[in-house]
Amino acid sequence: MRLVDVSRTGSRVLAGFVVSALLLVGCSNGGSHSGTKEGSAGTTVPLSQAKLLDDPKSYEGPSTATLAQASINPIATDPTQQLPVTVTDAQGTKVTVTDTSRILTLDLYGSLSRIVFDLGLGGNVVGRDTSSAFDEIKDLPNVTENGHELNGESVLELAPTVILTDTSIGPWDVILQMRDAGIPVVVVDSKRSMENIGTLIDEVATALGVPAVGTELAARTSTTVEAKLAEIAKIAPAEQQDKLRMIFLYVRGQAGIYYMFGEGSGADSLIDAVGGYDVSAEINWEGMKPVTAEGLVSAQPDLIIMMTKGLESVDGVDGLLEKVPAVAQTPAGQKRRIVDMSDTEVLSFGPQTADVIDALARAIYAPEPSK
Repeated sequence: MRLVDVSRTGSRVLAGFVVSALLLVGCSNGGSHSGTKEGSAGTTVPLSQAKLLDDPKSYEGPSTATLAQASINPIATDPTQQLPVTVTDAQGTKVTVTDTSRILTLDLYGSLSRIVFDLGLGGNVVGRDTSSAFDEIKDLPNVTENGHELNGESVLELAPTVILTDTSIGPWDVILQMRDAGIPVVVVDSKRSMENIGTLIDEVATALGVPAVGTELAARTSTTVEAKLAEIAKIAPAEQQDKLRMIFLYVRGQAGIYYMFGEGSGADSLIDAVGGYDVSAEINWEGMKPVTAEGLVSAQPDLIIMMTKGLESVDGVDGLLEKVPAVAQTPAGQKRRIVDMSDTEVLSFGPQTADVIDALARAIYAPEPSK
């Protein structure tokens, strides 16, 4: 198990291999989500007291992971800011931020907006991207179209005083246009994984003039994640041969996009966190690549994790088995063992990470009965 590192140091690695395909596809719905079980929203029962499966490998049927706690929990209220601040961003660009009264956060995962709200500065946010869909932000103007494509005119209409973004969303020309318009643009790390949550929080907090608040939020996140990892470790199989073999599929059926996430994509650290065995290392599947029948059959997953809208886009499990026949040649396909989770949550790796892995663990080891 990889331990989460939420220290204020860490590499700033760009995950461009994930971005290239996702930007083209978006997050549109496509069909009904058939055969999916209800999640465990609202549950507060510790994992150890949940109705656990006797043998997770023998379980048959899909399940949905649902956050028990989805609302924002700010670490501070109206925090005192130290402005102006000059930072060197993830691209080595020096950026001076003098005004944070109109903040705009833009990334593929929705992580940045969540961090800003949890820092206590959500009242300053003036817009959102498609992946930022939690209740506190969902009514703000969306400046992305066709899924994750930035609309420069929509951004300028919001008159942001600072933009926080990464390289996961574009076109990049729009970001350059914002800089040319005199808007401070801070580019943060594009990597999302269990290992760099604290680094990401630190980058955002520092750029907004609240570094001490960022340290508090990183510490709280670290504490909750480590506690949840320990809780999951008590219920998940300990020996590798007993662990569920897992893969992460990214699917957009209407666009004909079928990708498998491998090592370094973030999905590998998520699988580790929920006590699974990440098959991508075994089959040398790195980054994010179009799925192949050979790759799926070689992986022989016991369980497949997917985004909810991705599963909907192929009309549920039945449609997945029809459109990707190789899935039926795996234990996961034969047992219909698909676990889906909201597109805006499953790979967000932000302050709510403990809740994300808790929800996944419940869907894997204590799924709700069909309704």
